[in-house]
Amino acid sequence: MPDFAIRPARPQDASLILTLLSELAAFEKLPITLTAEEIAFDFFGLSPRIECEIAFEGDAAIGLATYYWTYATFRAARRLYIEDLFIRPDFRGRGHGKALLQYLARKGLAAGAARLEWQVLDWNAPAIAFYRGIGAHPHQGWYTYWLEQDAMKALGEP
Repeated sequence: MPDFAIRPARPQDASLILTLLSELAAFEKLPITLTAEEIAFDFFGLSPRIECEIAFEGDAAIGLATYYWTYATFRAARRLYIEDLFIRPDFRGRGHGKALLQYLARKGLAAGAARLEWQVLDWNAPAIAFYRGIGAHPHQGWYTYWLEQDAMKALGEP
């Protein structure tokens, strides 16, 4: 792997993080409304909500991982939830994605995490094959549900 490095994101990386996440959103065919100001606040403010690691090949930023900690009460176990894992297309197939996951696995183990978790779009066959190739498997028998703005408001109103 030529001159590959991973480092924690810094406040001055907010625009770079936005660029990388925008590229990921375009790949996933999803809208993005995130701003650099929101990144500065949510990633680096007084009470950060999410963490980020940036991958480099030489001086070129080639990808990132964003993640946060969750907790499984029944198992009394910390979990590291990967929100985003992205390697720019021109840099795929060089082991960088696996290196990012290895980095996060080590970070999770050092903090006592029992599991790494993430989601993948059902049409993303290359990612699914990659994840299976490193020993990951889908969580059978569970569906992911969420409420968004209007449904949250409807539920939350008295």
